[in-house]
Parts: sequence; structure tokens; C-alpha cells
Amino acid sequence: MNEWENKDNHLEKTFKFKNYREVLSFVNAVADLANAQNHHPQMIVDFNRVVVRTTTHDAGNTITEKDEKLTLAIDHLL
Repeated sequence: MNEWENKDNHLEKTFKFKNYREVLSFVNAVADLANAQNHHPQMIVDFNRVVVRTTTHDAGNTITEKDEKLTLAIDHLL
């Protein structure tokens, strides 16, 4: 399984899917989690993949417990 990578003070992971419908379903599920946690990641959407990046802006663009909590919740979507 692909793990989250620490890249320049953000956590990043690429998720791959069979088709665009699965991509959109995943993006919507991540958006629901992000809204519930009030912590919103950057998502780069492509035909069969999504790159998710998260950092805590109000902590000086660094990785915090908020990011760890969000990444765990995202991983549990799959």
C-alpha cells in the first residue's frame, strides 16, 4: 500500500482508481471528512488518480496532529 510521504512540510499521497467516477466519489468523500474536521487538503484530480496534500496553514505551513488525523481518516475510506 502506498504510504503518506513527508514532502516540504506537507503530507502527500497518490490514490489510484479504475475510472473517473471512482475518482469523483473519493474526492467527495474526502471533502466530507475535511469539512467535518475543518481541515481542508489540496487535491489534484486526474482521470484515474487523486493526489492529496495536507499541511496546517495556521501553524506556519507545517505538519501537525490535524494532518495526521485527516490522513488516517482518508485511508479508512478505502
